[in-house]
Amino acid sequence: MNLTSANLRVLFQAYNTNFQQGFSSMGEQGALYEQFCTIVPSTTAVEVYPFLKSLPRMREWLGDRVIHSLEGAAFSLKNRKFELTEGVSRDVIEDDTYGLYGPVFEEFGRSSREHPNELSVEVLEANPECYDGQPLFDADHPVLNTAGSEVSVSNDMGGSGDAWYVMDLTRVIKPIVFQRRRDYNFRAITDLNDTQVFMSDNFMFGVDARVNAGPGLWQLAVRSRQPFNAENYELARQALQKMKGDHGRPLALRHSHTMVPNSMEGAARAVLQNQLTTGGETNKWANTSTLVLNPWLTSA
Repeated sequence: MNLTSANLRVLFQAYNTNFQQGFSSMGEQGALYEQFCTIVPSTTAVEVYPFLKSLPRMREWLGDRVIHSLEGAAFSLKNRKFELTEGVSRDVIEDDTYGLYGPVFEEFGRSSREHPNELSVEVLEANPECYDGQPLFDADHPVLNTAGSEVSVSNDMGGSGDAWYVMDLTRVIKPIVFQRRRDYNFRAITDLNDTQVFMSDNFMFGVDARVNAGPGLWQLAVRSRQPFNAENYELARQALQKMKGDHGRPLALRHSHTMVPNSMEGAARAVLQNQLTTGGETNKWANTSTLVLNPWLTSA
């Protein structure tokens, strides 16, 4: 190939097409994080999130309105920068063997689409401090009881195995926040006079983004490291659905989804999808929540 500006633009367009094909090839799996993350467009380097202490609910209007103030807590999330870059030798392009890189840039697209899934699971497993000052999954989340005294509420069922989660994903707000400052973008340096190209004799192709993930509302998810069986499933489900806000106010949480790692697929399908138990009795937990198999979760 002659290294004219026009030919190099065509080459970039071809590689960009490979990237887009890889990005779109993930289908629903690529959007896995969207099920349990609140997607927030970011406009600054650091986003500060004011969270309601309890989920809002309508009340009868008697007298003046009751103003539910958003608490501008110190909870903030700083955007992080990510990149993936490949240098393509000038010789490769001149010798017309540049097509060998098509699958590489298709994989770039696939990796970019999967990256939010990876980041969101990173938050689940790192268990960072959330807006109330406690870890996302903890036995000591502070909540006010009916007498106005602070009590501890748990969304962690304990155990020492691989973690699995029961969640209410019917709300607009989710257990995890994913913020996007600059979306994943495929770019290139193909100017022969560019310093980088001049020094390395490589044209640069890559993708970059500014994004991050962090904890959302802890009330919407319960973690368990216990073995996945019907008994522990029931306990985790009850812990979620019995959750109350300040002053004993019911949150009316619905256990809609159960997320498990690959290591628990068989056990989870037996509890959530089999119509009969191993003893031949009716399985009362069949179809009580949607199974989410998340391959990014730690799996023994």
